[in-house]
Amino acid sequence: MRQQKGSGKLLVAGLLFLCVIPLAAGVLRLASLAGGEEITPANARFFETPLPVVLHILSAGLYAVLGAFQLAPGFRRRRPGWHRTAGRLLVLCGLLVGLWGLWMTLFYAIPYGGKLLFVLRLLFGSAMVASILLGFTAILRGDVIKHRAWMIRGFAIGIGAGTQALTLMAGEWIAGPPSALGEAMLNGLGWAINLAVAEWAIRRNRARKR
Repeated sequence: MRQQKGSGKLLVAGLLFLCVIPLAAGVLRLASLAGGEEITPANARFFETPLPVVLHILSAGLYAVLGAFQLAPGFRRRRPGWHRTAGRLLVLCGLLVGLWGLWMTLFYAIPYGGKLLFVLRLLFGSAMVASILLGFTAILRGDVIKHRAWMIRGFAIGIGAGTQALTLMAGEWIAGPPSALGEAMLNGLGWAINLAVAEWAIRRNRARKR
């Protein structure tokens, strides 16, 4: 039991640590919007239409923190009521993250990454929204196993920005500033790593139950 508690705490700590960089970047973005930062071609889209990015950042912060605790098995068992209540909020936040992310991809002029990153953002954003909806409908049917699997996949995509910060830093350290194609591929690698870990965790949990 102590080992399970310890592993649960490590899981939560690791997930929260992974989200530090994108959450810090989100806080800085909100501060710049509130403080009237100088408008440049790189940030003009945020000042022209601030609501989507503000809602995206706020919902992403809640989604990352709540999701980290939701995935800890011991925490779920000790506080089932909290898990259900927070889960409803988590579904709402996750859908807001995914849907506003898709909106910004379609209607903000992204000044980097090129067409490949545009396609990847649409692909993974849609996959995140679909995963959350499938997980929610699964628990309504009482299918806990599928519910957990789909929620893990959705969360893995949702915190992709944390892994992408690491892949982008590693790529620049190894090969220098990436091209548009390289930046898109490094972002895609971040999502792929998260989904690979998510699938490993899902299969591991199923094997343990058997």
